[in-house]
Formats: sequence, structure tokens, C-alpha cells
Amino acid sequence: MSSNPDDLGGFFALPPFNAESALVQLKRTLREWRTLTERGDAYRFEGQEVLTLQADTDHLLARLAKRPARSPEWETRMCRSAADVRKLQDDLKRRLAQWADE
Repeated sequence: MSSNPDDLGGFFALPPFNAESALVQLKRTLREWRTLTERGDAYRFEGQEVLTLQADTDHLLARLAKRPARSPEWETRMCRSAADVRKLQDDLKRRLAQWADE
């Protein structure tokens, strides 16, 4: 046994990240927002594609537009944990509010 009481030896290890279930949950959340239109794995804001999502074996790959445009400049995000997915959601929500105000 370890002499460090803070070392729990993996007793409380988080389950591995499941990209497929994270994608399903994220899509459900995005549908609730009603500011985005879903088309396959892509999402549109006021007719312009602003987000694409793709699940891989151990991560979720998201392409997020810096601003709505016909040919947007894309930012790629790789989500490898639930915290990464929450950060993506928060950033997207902030951008949608900003775009709606413009």
C-alpha cells in the first residue's frame, strides 16, 4: 500500500471516454438549442454551415467555424474527455450568442 493517503491507486479511475455516446449526447443538446439546423453530421446557423462532428474510436472531432460564411475559416477541436466536450459546447454557445447579436 502506498504511504501517500491521496494516492488511491486508481480506485476512482474515470471510465474510458466513449466518443459515440458523447456524440449522441452532444447532438441531443444541440437540437435543444433550436438556433442550429442539423444536416447529417453538420450544423448550420442561418443557412451557413458552422459545425461538423465526427466520432472516432477514442475521440470526437469537431470543426467549428470562426464565424458564419459561405467558406468559413475552420477551427478543429479534438475532444478526448467529457470536459473537452463541455468546453466545445460552451464555446459554441458563446459564438452563437455573438453571431445572433451581429
